[in-house]
Amino acid sequence: MKEIKHIKDTYGLVLCGGQSNRMHTDKSMLRYYDKPQRYHVYDMLLPFCEKVFISCNEQQTKSIDADYNFIEDAPLYNDIGPMAALLSAFALHPQNSLLLIGCDYPFLKTGELEQFSLLCKDVPVSFYNEEGVIYESMLAWYPYTCFDELKRMFEAKQFSLQQLLRKYDAIKYVPTNTNSIKSVDTTEAFNEAYKLINEE
Repeated sequence: MKEIKHIKDTYGLVLCGGQSNRMHTDKSMLRYYDKPQRYHVYDMLLPFCEKVFISCNEQQTKSIDADYNFIEDAPLYNDIGPMAALLSAFALHPQNSLLLIGCDYPFLKTGELEQFSLLCKDVPVSFYNEEGVIYESMLAWYPYTCFDELKRMFEAKQFSLQQLLRKYDAIKYVPTNTNSIKSVDTTEAFNEAYKLINEE
C-alpha cells in the first residue's frame, strides 16, 4: 500500500456540529464503526495533515478524549454555523490551511480523500454535489489565504461558506462514490446508514 502524502502546511479540522434538532443527539458521538464518528474522522485525516483538531463548542470540550486535540469555537463567533470553526482555527493557526470534514458523512472513505487531496494546492477545493448543484462546504480544503476574506465576510454578517467557495471559484471535486457526500442528520438516516456500513 502506497504512503499517503500530507497536504502541504495543512491542519485537519473535524467539524462536530453540536446538538442536532433532527437527530436529538450529538452527531459526532454516533458510532458507525468501532469508535465515535468524531474520532473515526480524526484518525482518517491524520495521514493527510500535519496535525488534526476536533472543532467543537464549549459544552463538547468536556467530552473529548484526552488523546485528541481540539479547538473550541471562539465566543466571538457564536451562532454563525460552520464558519465559526474556520475562523477560530485560522485565528490560532493563520499560516496553515484547513481541511474541514464534517461528522455527518459516514460513507466518506480514505481512498476518496486521497483523490481529493491531490487537488489541494492554491485555491479552495470542495467536494461537489452535481445533483444539487452545490459545493459541500463541510467537505472542503480552505487555504490560509482565505482568512482575510472570512474575516471580511464575518464583519459584513455574511456567514455562508457556500458563498465563499463560489467567490473563489473553488475547484469542484465530484466523488467517485456519491454516497461520500450523503449527509446523515436524522435518526432514520442513521439507522439506514449504520445497516449499510455494517453489511459491507
